[in-house]
Amino acid sequence: MKKGRVFSGARPTGQQHIGNYLGAIQNYVALQKDYDCIYCIVDIHALTTLEDTHLLQDSIRQMALDWLASGIDPMESIIFVQSHVPEITELFTYLGMVTPMGWLTRVPTFKEKVRMHPDNVNYGLLGYPVLMAADIVLYKADTVPVGEDQLPHLELTREIVRRFNSIFGDVFPEPDAKLTEIPLIIGLDGVNKMSKSLDNQIDLAISDEETIKRVSTAYTDPTRIRKSDPGHPDTCNVYTLHGAFTRVVVPDKYAPIAEACKKAEIGCVACKRLLAESINDYLRPFRTRRAEIDATPGYVEEVLADGARRASAIAKETLAEVKEKMGLV
Repeated sequence: MKKGRVFSGARPTGQQHIGNYLGAIQNYVALQKDYDCIYCIVDIHALTTLEDTHLLQDSIRQMALDWLASGIDPMESIIFVQSHVPEITELFTYLGMVTPMGWLTRVPTFKEKVRMHPDNVNYGLLGYPVLMAADIVLYKADTVPVGEDQLPHLELTREIVRRFNSIFGDVFPEPDAKLTEIPLIIGLDGVNKMSKSLDNQIDLAISDEETIKRVSTAYTDPTRIRKSDPGHPDTCNVYTLHGAFTRVVVPDKYAPIAEACKKAEIGCVACKRLLAESINDYLRPFRTRRAEIDATPGYVEEVLADGARRASAIAKETLAEVKEKMGLV
């Protein structure tokens, strides 16, 4: 018997990178065993900061491909696109009627987005947390996987739920956080979080050759000037990535790489080459599955359409209950 219902959503950013995989996707796959899982590509959320939408549909498809190839099972989980279930915008409106403005203006991410997009401070950006709450409660999810830094966002959803239920009667469960250890994956620049906007990422679906090329640009131990200098693997991001990949595919090599680095028996170029080999070995089954799925005409679209149908069935029931409680029917 499943423990509960999980909801999680992600903005459509196209092909996913290893930071996305290690930070979220592999957890999505693992949760399927114990929970009824609903995974949503939140395209409406993306519109709050996305001005050029001509690549949006391809970004959605590429993300769905990566999710499916990683092991998210459309027979076990619901995978769909946010805007394909129009009930979300109706519930967003109703929840907006009970959410005080002050709750929204104090959200740290709103202030951050205002700084990042000073010329595009729109209503949708301010109402983002209400739409996020609607995403979760429309499907009566009781569990939301989050990192510790996201707890304030989920608590706002819980506040909105409590306020709605206190005014109109119990409709929504208060979703609980399922704390997951989301590792901070530093990008190839060795400083910032792995991100497409910074072009410091390694995409999951690139070729072996492209992977080798990308890894070769990675920033390594800044204190090591010459190959003959002893290295410091504990502070080197390349070795951190070895921990995510080499330790899995060739565990016997993981510790010896650190020892060889400390003794200057291996240089940074060779260390990066070994990392690229490990990443390619790790991702080979994923890349094979992805190519097979991509080569099956209409499969991704069929999965998303079926997911939307299943999600819509839940959404319609919830919305009917909401409208009855609010006196709208």
